[in-house]
Amino acid sequence: MTEKGFWDGVRAATPTVFGYLSIGLAFGIVAAKSGVSPLETGLMSLLVYSGSGQFALCALILAQAPLTSIALTVFLINLRHFLMNLHTSTIFSRASLAEQVLIGTFMTDESYGVLLGEHIHHKEILPVWMYGNNFAGYVTWFLASVTGALVGGLIPNPHAFGIDFALIAMFVAIFASQLQGMLQKIALKKITWILLVVLLAYVGFSRFISTSLAVLVATLLGCLTGVVLDD
Repeated sequence: MTEKGFWDGVRAATPTVFGYLSIGLAFGIVAAKSGVSPLETGLMSLLVYSGSGQFALCALILAQAPLTSIALTVFLINLRHFLMNLHTSTIFSRASLAEQVLIGTFMTDESYGVLLGEHIHHKEILPVWMYGNNFAGYVTWFLASVTGALVGGLIPNPHAFGIDFALIAMFVAIFASQLQGMLQKIALKKITWILLVVLLAYVGFSRFISTSLAVLVATLLGCLTGVVLDD
């Protein structure tokens, strides 16, 4: 079987690219209305590179929150990346430390989802494939967010175009691909139990703690359920 390379990773990231075009534009518009310049928006997308974190950051800037609160909030929102990168390191167990760091630095929820879908069908994945997967999303997010910041003043109400639904549609497309592959190897009953535990844990814990921590706790409980149900 021919090993997949960089451009194969780029092509695999097609759902991410289309989703980031819409969400990136929406973020750029929000950033512009929060008083963030296009240059600052571009630097934020290059250096922070966190969709939910950047939206929260703009809201905190608009509210004139202290720097410590901004840093802590963005950190908590992205805490889930520790779990994702721990798992990713097992997929690329033969990669060097430098390659692991490069993969983890540019990985997002979406590129991780694409990786999981690919891993279901191909156990051996080259780091260069993941570079292409990550690169496609990174460049698209940067260009879309800067474009949104430049035209932010021309679109008074981006929600009227349904832009905010693009993120949901993107995750549905990625998850559907994963689920199709998982059903070939894992019983539907087990998958249902795991998803049910994640859903109930998130709904329950989000009433008492922040949504970011609720996502983390729900993920851990979902992992625990999978381990318990594993034959």
